[in-house]
Amino acid sequence: MTDNTWLNRWDERYSSEEFAYGTEPNNYLREQLARLTPGTILFPAEGEGRNAVFAATQGWQVSAFDISANGRNKALQLAEQQKTTIDYQVGELSTLNYQKEQFDAIALIYAHFPGNIKSSIHQMLNQYLRKGGFIIFEAFSKSHLEYIAKNEKVGGPKDIESLFSIDEIKADFPDYDIIELAETEIELNEGLFHNGTGSVIRFVGQKLV
Repeated sequence: MTDNTWLNRWDERYSSEEFAYGTEPNNYLREQLARLTPGTILFPAEGEGRNAVFAATQGWQVSAFDISANGRNKALQLAEQQKTTIDYQVGELSTLNYQKEQFDAIALIYAHFPGNIKSSIHQMLNQYLRKGGFIIFEAFSKSHLEYIAKNEKVGGPKDIESLFSIDEIKADFPDYDIIELAETEIELNEGLFHNGTGSVIRFVGQKLV
């Protein structure tokens, strides 16, 4: 069940006219999508839609979801501006009717879920990816707390349970050919809430079974 505090936080963040994380796609996502043949792709916790809309402009058939209706409204507005379409649902993953092996790719871009459910969500998502499909993942690492302490504007969760480690990713996605899995320092310049130096985990994996 959705924690209302969590829902309210995101609804509030997405309520202003300005886009919280900008309208340009995440750089890592852009790089990785350019290497794949467009097909079906899912964007969990997609917020205001910048990444999903970009993928749609590149020829992908895009599905996305988030708990925030405000996020969806802005994503659909952005899609209209870019003259493209995405299928965007509001709700928790367990309530949505995605099918096993429905997707050729799943993009988890700063999809930070509460610590007590994040692994179970990853395992659920794994079922929706076909054999041979790809996970593209970028999110803040556990080391990122040190960066927030120096610069709040870089953004990201402030509780270590919502942040990621390489070992967690290996455990959550065990049956994958690891194309890339690294913790790295990057410079972020994404809208109002991702600005400055941060520490992220980047992962690209191809599903083996």
